[in-house]
Amino acid sequence: MGTGTHSTEEVVLARLSSGVELTTTIHTYQGNADSSTDTDETPTLYVQAAQHGREINGTAVLRRFHERLSLEELTGTIIAVPVANPLTFDRVTYTAPERFDSVNPNMNRVWPGNDEGTLHERMAARLWEEISQADALVDLHTGSPDMWPHVVFREGDTRSRGLAEAFGTELLLSEEANDDADEEWHQRNFAGKLRVAASEEGIPSITPELAYNKQILEDVVEGGVDGLFDVLRHLGMLPGEVPERDQILARNHLGQVSATASGLFRANPGLELGQELPSGTPIGTVYDPATYEPLHEAVTDRDGVLYTLTQEATVLAGDKLASVALLRDE
Repeated sequence: MGTGTHSTEEVVLARLSSGVELTTTIHTYQGNADSSTDTDETPTLYVQAAQHGREINGTAVLRRFHERLSLEELTGTIIAVPVANPLTFDRVTYTAPERFDSVNPNMNRVWPGNDEGTLHERMAARLWEEISQADALVDLHTGSPDMWPHVVFREGDTRSRGLAEAFGTELLLSEEANDDADEEWHQRNFAGKLRVAASEEGIPSITPELAYNKQILEDVVEGGVDGLFDVLRHLGMLPGEVPERDQILARNHLGQVSATASGLFRANPGLELGQELPSGTPIGTVYDPATYEPLHEAVTDRDGVLYTLTQEATVLAGDKLASVALLRDE
């Protein structure tokens, strides 16, 4: 009986002007060769973390996943990249400093990349060589302490929705894309998101948004590990059934409650993430810290479920105060 294999490869993503190479490590897990009579038909799952360098809980998820994965039970192949963007990881940032990529500072806007393009385009193009082999994709992200964990998938893509349901967060967000998306979606270059680019190539893809960044949280990591194992069960790569769950399905939209004035924001203390709110619900007040004058009484502009509510009090006009997702019936 075969036992499966685990191997690592250090690959060059790009080179800096000094000649220093930006490298990362790719882990490949090959399941028990005797678990299928035709290895050419077994699935390949690609999973990565830390595309945005300060979002470290995904990286912690992959370490713990590595420790617990049974190669004897695995069917197929897993390709895992725990640090997809070493440049932003080292700088604990969301985007690259202008000096490194002034054209495409956000790596998650350039997929599938360009091997003759800017720094982030070259990095994406190298990883796309691995992604193009995959039958499914999980791009692990983490947000802030002010965000309810959720999984985003492309609306209308039933296979991606199946992955999202299997991952198991209580909130699932579908996102319209390309011709179905509004003008703001295109203005923000969301067509270059990894999830969208992979979907365009017929690869079912999800983006779990786990809670928090810059700090490893045990319950977040455990939830991410459980989610990956259930994705593998859903794909038939591990034995067992995905448990049935009560999940909220909503539509991710670009509209949000934004500050109309700069100052200090006090969120209404009675609000909770996951709460269903009607349009017009007060969410908090922006006030002048020097004169105490209320500057903006923020309210929701639609019915839906509250999934972000900022607790960082110092805000500028235009900053996001909250996000409300539109509930879907199916």
